Amino acid sequence: MHVLVTGATGFVGRHLVAELLARGCQVRALARDAERAAQMPWFDQVQFVAGDLHQATPEQVGNWAEGIDAMAHLAWPGLPNYKALFHLEHNLMADYRFIKQVVQAGVPQVLVTGTCFEYGMHSGPLDEDTPALPDNPYGLAKHSLHLFLQALQQQQPFTLQWARLFYLHGEGQNPNSLLAALDRAIDSGSDSFDMSGGEQLRDFQSIEAAARQLAGLLHCRVQSGVFNCASGRPIAVRSLVEQRLRERGASLRLNLGHYPYPDYEPMAFWAVTDRLRALLDPITEPGRC
Repeated sequence: MHVLVTGATGFVGRHLVAELLARGCQVRALARDAERAAQMPWFDQVQFVAGDLHQATPEQVGNWAEGIDAMAHLAWPGLPNYKALFHLEHNLMADYRFIKQVVQAGVPQVLVTGTCFEYGMHSGPLDEDTPALPDNPYGLAKHSLHLFLQALQQQQPFTLQWARLFYLHGEGQNPNSLLAALDRAIDSGSDSFDMSGGEQLRDFQSIEAAARQLAGLLHCRVQSGVFNCASGRPIAVRSLVEQRLRERGASLRLNLGHYPYPDYEPMAFWAVTDRLRALLDPITEPGRC
């Protein structure tokens, strides 16, 4: 199986490439920064292509797609600024044009990473049938892209796998994300850590587990649909922080309430992952490519 991975040097991309290689896949890795790509441990094992998919010509896209069995489209610039209008004004249509050109070039399977923000302000457990009511430009742009691609499917059939990601942590995460900031405070010898009240319930998952889920979906070659890629287990943010402190053997005073709760997400929500588990659990060994 020959997979094109866009955003290959990003947080999710670098781990998905490693997982696909471990499963014996051939990988064509697309990213804008060749120097950053050369620092990846898998660089010598992939066919690396330096390019900006938003600026690519149809001819370039056709070359990138040549011989490809499936594409994992992860690239999406501008995060974590969820409220910026460029998600709608630029990313949405640029991504749609690119994916359409990939499909027209003959790639039969496309996996795209969506977001839990597509669910908007719904609270509690969220399954894939929960109506999408995005409440910020990022979530709205992702949901709109999904609708556009479903319309494209009607004109030119292809397998479309829409993988909604929740809260990921691990190597390569945004340095301003919760656990990265906590680790930095521990490493610097700080005696306190500023955070929100910590009562919000979220669905956190390691990036390695998410990469295994995405790779598993790619091996289900004809299975279209929406899939929550998450742990399926809610945990309070404060509990997550305290868990990390125990793992690190650290003792910091938690400055609870220093930051307000975000206004773009509900206090409690997490993924229902029955659909993904039903699809992947019967697979006892990694798929062969």
